[in-house]
Amino acid sequence: MYAFLLNRNKKKITVVVFWVITLILISFFSINFFIYKSYPLKYEKQINELCRVYGLEKTLVYAVIREESGFNEQACSGAGAIGLMQLTPATAQYVAKMKGQTEYDIYLPQTNLDFGCYYLKYLLVKFKNTDTAICAYNAGEGNVLLWLKNKDYSLDGKTLRKIPFKETSEYLKKVNLAQKKYKKIYGL
Repeated sequence: MYAFLLNRNKKKITVVVFWVITLILISFFSINFFIYKSYPLKYEKQINELCRVYGLEKTLVYAVIREESGFNEQACSGAGAIGLMQLTPATAQYVAKMKGQTEYDIYLPQTNLDFGCYYLKYLLVKFKNTDTAICAYNAGEGNVLLWLKNKDYSLDGKTLRKIPFKETSEYLKKVNLAQKKYKKIYGL
């Protein structure tokens, strides 16, 4: 009788162990799938090349795109920003002039990425501070220049200690968090 109970318990333990291991594996793969889906590396070839050309950190570009459009090349904001990097027609025209281009289509992902990366690099050089440049990408460089002149927002005229637009403040937090996640997940 004891041998029968022992054998029966072994079968139960084996079944329980099987299901525990199965659930652990499903959880692991589900979590990883969610992480990679939440922080994708879409347009990797184009972004890698543009980062090389413009001297940008890939993680920053991926983070900006993630927060701007969620990698939706058809994205269009209420303010009229278009595409992956959410460029307004005025910003695209400004970038085209700086690049010496007269014909362009910011609806095309390659052009949108190129202009967005160029503009991001321009802001990084102009403001010499990544957080300030990210704020300018979101709120516009004119707004940020005004904030830097205001002692309520900047003590040194170079960095922002306070961001008057809540949307921009939240945007900066999201981009910085996404950049950290890209570094951690992909080791970029």
